[in-house]
Amino acid sequence: MKKKRMRCAAPLVLACAFGLRLFAWAGADAAAAPAQAAPFLESELVFPLEHWHNHASMIVEAPNGDLLVCWFHGSGERTADDVEIRGARLKQGSKQWSGPFLLADTPGYPDTNATMFIDPQKRLWLMWPTILANEWHTALMKYRISSDYQRAGAPRWEVSEVLHVTPGDEFKTTVDRELDRLAAMPETSAPAGVPGAAGGSPMPPEQVAARRREYVERIRKDAGDKLTRRLGWMTRAHPYVLDGSRLIVPLYSDGFSFSLMAISDDWGKTWKTSTPLVGRGNIQPSLARKKDGTLVAYMRDNGPAPKRLHVSRSTDRGETWSPVEDSDLPNPGAGAEVIVLRNGSWALIYNDLERGRYRLAVSLSEDEGRTWPWTRHLERDPESTDQQQLGQYHYPSILQAADGTLHASYSHFIPPASAQKDAEGRLLRKAIKHAHFNEAWIRAGR
Repeated sequence: MKKKRMRCAAPLVLACAFGLRLFAWAGADAAAAPAQAAPFLESELVFPLEHWHNHASMIVEAPNGDLLVCWFHGSGERTADDVEIRGARLKQGSKQWSGPFLLADTPGYPDTNATMFIDPQKRLWLMWPTILANEWHTALMKYRISSDYQRAGAPRWEVSEVLHVTPGDEFKTTVDRELDRLAAMPETSAPAGVPGAAGGSPMPPEQVAARRREYVERIRKDAGDKLTRRLGWMTRAHPYVLDGSRLIVPLYSDGFSFSLMAISDDWGKTWKTSTPLVGRGNIQPSLARKKDGTLVAYMRDNGPAPKRLHVSRSTDRGETWSPVEDSDLPNPGAGAEVIVLRNGSWALIYNDLERGRYRLAVSLSEDEGRTWPWTRHLERDPESTDQQQLGQYHYPSILQAADGTLHASYSHFIPPASAQKDAEGRLLRKAIKHAHFNEAWIRAGR
């Protein structure tokens, strides 16, 4: 089997050729913000725009202050066997990212949707699914751990393992119970994963009902099959370290179209799973913790209208979860991430739309997600019915750095109408973007 080779990005050019630096200074609304530095936003591309598919980034801050970003790169996604996980580094104090380096590559298989975090032992973890048979439901979770990553180039991995996701019989029991609950609720469109679901073609009510029955029967059957419920789980948002001792890895399945948590209390020596978070297309969970200890999962909406971020809660350290429900926050079927800031505020980065990904927002809550009174946009294209005029700014990742400021990375696909072409006529429109801003910048946009 032929080994994939790193494709060199185009030579780096001056940051002003492909970067953006914006500074927003204090306005009248900022006067009410907590005492801190003046509001600011600065952003730049991690590498120049390419025709290659660069998507699903994740950002972490190393103990030495360096930033690391990972993403997947190749000619497509699950159906492209050349997809690999790449990374880049922004050294503390630098304004220019390093060239891309290889983080993971399974020759002949797509490696996708990676996430990273740094554990209490200051080790870097990389977690990602390898797609075994070019379909999302054939994903196999893997992870690597490194203690040697605070230097130029790729980390040196000392651990490389498969994360065996092993739901027990309670998985089937929970799925059956939740499907019964959902079946009793009114629904005017098809569930996620079947024709007629949100984004698909409308169907007559009787056809919707028939498709729904077929879907529910398939999910019940798959939930009882040992192999099916062990494969297909994938990462997206940052893993969550609870009380410095429990690792919770949010997972989702496009086959089941719902979510699950992988849990380890010994840093990967053993794993168990939570009960599944079963709803109507709730995937890609991101976790926040309330002051009373309740964990809150915000999830992408891959199901029928209304298009809203889904929410579920756990009061037993992530082991069982409440029924999945809609929030008031719009979601077009795109990833989102939430974090708790050190002052207790919550920050949410997401596409604040019901359709499209041409706006990327950051919202702030002071009441643990009940309300989100402050919102600013990292990206916002003018409204248009012409899709060629709209970009996609999506799959965001966010962190609060040691200095209290915020960093985000996300897929940056410029509008096709604005993209230049390379010598072979391919559109140069896809990169990963990094944004650096502070809480005051968000508050200034109320």
